[in-house]
Amino acid sequence: MTAGNLDTVLDGVAAAPRLLVALDFDGTLSPLHDEPMAARMLPAARAAVEELAALPCTWVALVSGRSLSDLRIIAEHRDDSPVLLAGSHGAEFWTPHDGLIEPDDAPVEIALRDRLRARAEQAVRGLAGVLIEPKTFGFGVHTRMASAPDARTAQDAVDALVHAEAPHWRRRSGHNIVEYAFRDEGKDEAVAHLRELTAADAVLFAGDDLTDEDALRSLGADDLGVHVGPTRPTAAAVLVDDVAAFAAMLAELAARRRAANGGRAPGGEPVSPTRRPVPQAE
Repeated sequence: MTAGNLDTVLDGVAAAPRLLVALDFDGTLSPLHDEPMAARMLPAARAAVEELAALPCTWVALVSGRSLSDLRIIAEHRDDSPVLLAGSHGAEFWTPHDGLIEPDDAPVEIALRDRLRARAEQAVRGLAGVLIEPKTFGFGVHTRMASAPDARTAQDAVDALVHAEAPHWRRRSGHNIVEYAFRDEGKDEAVAHLRELTAADAVLFAGDDLTDEDALRSLGADDLGVHVGPTRPTAAAVLVDDVAAFAAMLAELAARRRAANGGRAPGGEPVSPTRRPVPQAE
């Protein structure tokens, strides 16, 4: 996309009466880290997020595959923050109005999660650089620090385990991680839910990984999808090189929105999102 076209699409979303800016975290606002819990927003990204979240009729949401409890830690998210959260690909939410909103899952699924997680940890024991990350609805197998043969051995072992014991679980692959979960929500559903909560007229969604493509494909004509990082096939309309470049793009969006009618929807103050029940497991 040329600079002129980027100006046009940024002006379009900046002028929306009510705007939702929904952002993946790892690889989008924060560089990827070998130690997952060491991830933090770039200072420039945090400044842009805070500036956008302070504008009238503008909502910022973090939409992550991380468990919501972990997302709050790495995002340094406080109880007085206006930033909305969607964790576990949209199975968990946090809003200023309601706090944590999470489903009540069947005890049998929780027991299966704990049993498979323990067995996965046993299966990868001795494989250097392989890490099992606990998640609210399953677990992830990190192989960023592993050799290619050890990564393949770990993934094959855990694939076989989950296929045998929990074939109904959803499997997702991303940057040096494979995730397994007994819930099926995707980021497309998370964005749809956040759009409804905020009554947004337009959505900017940005992400860096394959797990973000569901959300990118779900966007409409008045929305804007952004892919952050190395070029690959994507449904995004805009590609930016890295986290720093995306932080600069967010800052530019904030400046343009501030200039577009003061960022205020005609005739109204922003309203607080209200609670909608999260779908329960079958």
